[in-house]
Amino acid sequence: MNKSLLIGLVLGAVVVTAGGAIASLDLFKPKFAEVLSVEPVTKQIRTPRQVCSEQAVTRQAPVKDERRIAGTAIGAVVGGVLGSQIGSGDGRKIATAAGAAAGGYAGNKVQQGAQQRRTITTMVTRCNTVYDTSKKVIGYDVKYQLGKQTDQVRMEYDPGPRIPVADGQLVLTRAATPQR
Repeated sequence: MNKSLLIGLVLGAVVVTAGGAIASLDLFKPKFAEVLSVEPVTKQIRTPRQVCSEQAVTRQAPVKDERRIAGTAIGAVVGGVLGSQIGSGDGRKIATAAGAAAGGYAGNKVQQGAQQRRTITTMVTRCNTVYDTSKKVIGYDVKYQLGKQTDQVRMEYDPGPRIPVADGQLVLTRAATPQR
């Protein structure tokens, strides 16, 4: 075998071996993926809270004389006095009795109307639940380019302009991310 052929084969083997060793040193592998876009992913949050207000409430006042005895009695007395002014003899007695009966009925109805119109107003606190809505960022959809490949990944944080790469894989945890 020719000496120059042997030297060429040995040199060729050395170059191929050295090239493989250099290629395995990560010198040609990308250390970062280029971030093309970042879109926040949000979730709508509904938070309940109580809203209370003071409102005036008007209602009928409590009745002290439910049977309206005072109105009936006063009306009967006034009706009887007026009835006694009419006629003479037995007619006067009948007019007095009729005046007392009519006056008692009228007095009862007058007191009933007065009781129904008598109201009291009190302030009452009324509460209801309302919901406040807000948006919370729950992650980020990140479009990136690694070499000639373009892809997308969801991350817990905004990675900035680039994402670290180790062993050809994206490093998606914050602890392994170098400070910017």
